[in-house]
Amino acid sequence: MLKRTHNCGQLRIEDADKNVILSGWVDSYRDHGNLVFIDLRDREGITQLVFNPEAQPQMHKLSRQLRCEWVIAASGKVRPRGEGLVNPKLPTGEIEVLIDKLEVLNSAETPPFELDNAEDVAEETRLKYRYIDLRRPVMQNRLRVRHKVTKVARDFFDSKGFWEIETPFLGKSTPEGARDFLVPSRLYSGNFYALPQSPQLFKQVLMVSGVDKYFQIVRCFRDEDPRADRQAEFTQIDVEMSFVDSDDVISIHEQLIAKIWKEILGVDVKLPLRRMTYQQSMDDYGIDRPDLRFDMKLKNISDIARDCQFKVFTDTIQKGGIVKGLCAPGGGVKFSRSDIEKTFTKVAADFGAKGLAWFKVVKNEQGDIDLSSNLVKFFTPEQRKAIIEKFSANADDLILLIADKEAAANKALAPLRLKVGKDLGLIDEKAYELLWVIDFPLFEWNEKEKRYDSLHHPFTAPVPEDIPKLDTDPANIRSQAYDIIVNGSEIGGGSVRIHQPDIQAKVFDLLKITKQQAQDRFGFFLQALKFGAPPHGGIAFGLDRLVMFLTGTDNIRDVIAFPKTQKGQCLLTDAPSGVEQAQLDELNLRVQTHH
Repeated sequence: MLKRTHNCGQLRIEDADKNVILSGWVDSYRDHGNLVFIDLRDREGITQLVFNPEAQPQMHKLSRQLRCEWVIAASGKVRPRGEGLVNPKLPTGEIEVLIDKLEVLNSAETPPFELDNAEDVAEETRLKYRYIDLRRPVMQNRLRVRHKVTKVARDFFDSKGFWEIETPFLGKSTPEGARDFLVPSRLYSGNFYALPQSPQLFKQVLMVSGVDKYFQIVRCFRDEDPRADRQAEFTQIDVEMSFVDSDDVISIHEQLIAKIWKEILGVDVKLPLRRMTYQQSMDDYGIDRPDLRFDMKLKNISDIARDCQFKVFTDTIQKGGIVKGLCAPGGGVKFSRSDIEKTFTKVAADFGAKGLAWFKVVKNEQGDIDLSSNLVKFFTPEQRKAIIEKFSANADDLILLIADKEAAANKALAPLRLKVGKDLGLIDEKAYELLWVIDFPLFEWNEKEKRYDSLHHPFTAPVPEDIPKLDTDPANIRSQAYDIIVNGSEIGGGSVRIHQPDIQAKVFDLLKITKQQAQDRFGFFLQALKFGAPPHGGIAFGLDRLVMFLTGTDNIRDVIAFPKTQKGQCLLTDAPSGVEQAQLDELNLRVQTHH
């Protein structure tokens, strides 16, 4: 067999006259009757091969049988391409290789889709023939970026004194958060392991063990319905550190992110990253992961609206709700009434809003700025002026308002802000706006079950000065949690953990987790806390989501070599599938089928 000397993305004009051997897949072939041209592809690129009947009649004859995706090896001499034949789109576009020897290593059936047109092919087909889909340069690049990110992370953590330590996949079911994947035990009939939703408890136990600095690039499993940016199995860059506060964790991990952005994208990230409190983020953007690539803060105008004559507004405020909205610069000219009704009202309604009020900002006959809409009659000139001032609005702007409970208004306004920003072309798609959101509430109230839930998880530590509120004012305790946001998406999050058993017990109490339940779920961990746990904190980055960002795709399946579908199936292997009765008998399992 011909052994390759170079890859297909390597040769340049300086290599002219070298004898080389290349191997790869036939990307395309062009038979000009006399000369045959083959584009040969491997993961590094494409090189043009030339077969000349006068130089090598036998090889020329053989080359005419080649078809797309055949695997070949070929040797020959590098030469400059002819006058006007340079291909500037290819790094190898100045040269070609005149072939003197060709070996067909494998023929191939006609692929179910052409690599060039794969974007137009149903995703199900691409996933079924994933080995063909992965040959595409764009997919190979995503795998390359994923590899590079993990390499940068490993090197970075190693340089900072972290140890990479594996934690178990077969663990105990601790029903917190999402649904566990269960694995039946053969040796302990009727008992189950659970696959980890995260290594949370193990990494904290490592801190109690004196490991000091741990990281792991780890698989996690959640049996929940997949979405475009979520999979049943996913990968985290998982980290924990001892004797730290939140500033320490934030500082080291923004250095990591800056390093990744520089190495992968060539983009300089200015440190330290800006920080924003959860409350400020909700007030100004309606969401705890704001997209800061464009301005357009939300404003609460309840103080003005409570005295107007518009019953929808006044009734909402009397019932404890708010009136809040945004000002779209130039939107009064750009969007017609039907645009507003069809597009923006629909977006608001899709996210639960009962309605959308709006004003166009106009110049009146006196040349003053005023509001125009079928609602102006309910507002005095002073109130209209106050609304314009609150939004710093100019003529031709558009003000959109929602009246509802605060949480409901925010839930609709956040996506509405993004839609308006997109439609006005305010978002710079090439920009990266990174920030930390800090000071999250420790708890959120569960109306249905009349109890508190952890906003993050039950091991998150309160801000030290808020600890007394565990007894007096749980609703207003801030946590030492932090999320890192890029362009409106969370790519990582973590917290300083509770390391004192008495505070952990109080938090469980407020979450209505009984001593027995706590013992059953986390007994081993609570025991560990009693034996001298250091202050510790950590973070986890979603590796898949991070690579999505860095490669510009919005589909998580694009950055995983062998992903599952939206319904959790692997179309390549046909998993999940039935198993033989003998296997079930060994596990003492009986399968009940639903008809």
